[in-house]
Amino acid sequence: MTTTERLRQLLFPDRSRGFPGKRWVNISLRTLHLVGTAGLGGAFLYGAPVEAWLPYLWLTLSSGFLMAGLECWSNGVWLIQLRGLAVLLKLLLLLAIAVTGGMDLPLFLLVILVSGVIAHAPGSVRYYSPYHGRRLESLGDASGDRVPPP
Repeated sequence: MTTTERLRQLLFPDRSRGFPGKRWVNISLRTLHLVGTAGLGGAFLYGAPVEAWLPYLWLTLSSGFLMAGLECWSNGVWLIQLRGLAVLLKLLLLLAIAVTGGMDLPLFLLVILVSGVIAHAPGSVRYYSPYHGRRLESLGDASGDRVPPP
């Protein structure tokens, strides 16, 4: 097996990976993520000093990265679906908040808008792969389509 084939199998397994307790890990991370987001919302909407909201930003970022990592480990197809791409966009926007000044509230509101739209969109939108131009639930569904380079 070539390195490319091994990498493809690692990122895009035939069956999604799991482990006992995965659901509870995900629920715990989502809960922490909501706490972080609530702290950020209060801070940005009411002009709290950086010291008050920075821990919430790091909680939101770290829980978001952990949830994204868990999704990627489970099955990398998530990376080429709109639901994964939206999460990557949100993480980039939150990182931008951490390093820019003056754009905090607009960037935060954009994160909330992206979250709301993707979270409540139908599966045909969330599971849509811009790369394949259609809904894709596993790389096996691509049947003959090009596979994105690793």
